[in-house]
Amino acid sequence: MARRRIVVAGAGAIGASIAYHIALLGAEGVVLCDTGAVASGATGKAMGGVRQQFSTAAEVRLAQASIDFFRELGPPFFHQVGYLFLATSEEGLARLRERADLQRGLGVPVEEVDAAEVRGLRTDDVLGAVICREDGVADPPRAARELVRRAAASGVEVREHTDARELDAGVLVVACGWQSAELFPQLPIRPLVRQLVDVGPVEGLSQTMPMVVEEDTTFHFRRRDACLRLAYREPSARWSSDEVVDDALVDDVRTRLAYRYPPAAEAPVERAWAGLYDMTPDAHPIIGPLGDDAYVAAGFSGHGFMQSPAVGRAVAEELLGLAPTFDLEPYRLERFAGNEVFPEELVL
Repeated sequence: MARRRIVVAGAGAIGASIAYHIALLGAEGVVLCDTGAVASGATGKAMGGVRQQFSTAAEVRLAQASIDFFRELGPPFFHQVGYLFLATSEEGLARLRERADLQRGLGVPVEEVDAAEVRGLRTDDVLGAVICREDGVADPPRAARELVRRAAASGVEVREHTDARELDAGVLVVACGWQSAELFPQLPIRPLVRQLVDVGPVEGLSQTMPMVVEEDTTFHFRRRDACLRLAYREPSARWSSDEVVDDALVDDVRTRLAYRYPPAAEAPVERAWAGLYDMTPDAHPIIGPLGDDAYVAAGFSGHGFMQSPAVGRAVAEELLGLAPTFDLEPYRLERFAGNEVFPEELVL
């Protein structure tokens, strides 16, 4: 593949990282294109969490391989404030501890902690909590644009508002999120609507406030400047490509925030928006060749941004005929032909 022109379709976090890492390896004639603008799709609407706390070893390792890159990016792109999971039931606490054992066994520094260390957080119903202080929060569109800037400086041609199918490509790398299945219908990827809400300003927010996640409800929130960004896994999945805001869900997360973080109880809504997860049947990405002249990196099920550094590097290496520094075999499309499915349970 190394001697053929590489065209990367999709200038979100995954496509940007692939193009950037290809350029780092010295390839020439690479094109990164998008039918919209850079980071105009799911990356531009993301929560911005970066965590290593997953429920399967494969996803933990993928996140581990990305965290150093985010740490090197640093502010304003990434803030290493930690990811705090708290449990309000015995069942939830058991899940936290079971996952923490898996994660620590893989080298992730997860520790049990008193959730009351987060000033203002309601904890009288919290039975236990864990945190990984290496994790944190990021600005996904800003980070993606920075990678595109670096890629362009290294010779990658960036073409916005361009359909990759109109270009002459030796290898077409499909990193178009849920729309990847429109290009290759054999991909079992479908869009899931997810909704986020920013409220604020909120006085007295700590610069070191971690991402806070309720294990038992999936409600979670993070600081974004003087505001808080809220989300949770909706009770009824909306399988659609229509990015529509449900006002009832806005009220729901505001009520949840008022309970869990009373200092923000009266904070007004700054904005609410909907975006799309590119879901696979097992919530793991599909990464690998599609015949001789195409390659896919899609289906990240809401985790694409946080996994993009490791994916970008490994995909670039494989495209250029090198041995990937990260094992991509568990993510091949062929796994859906048999019983080789490893479901990720922690999809927020």
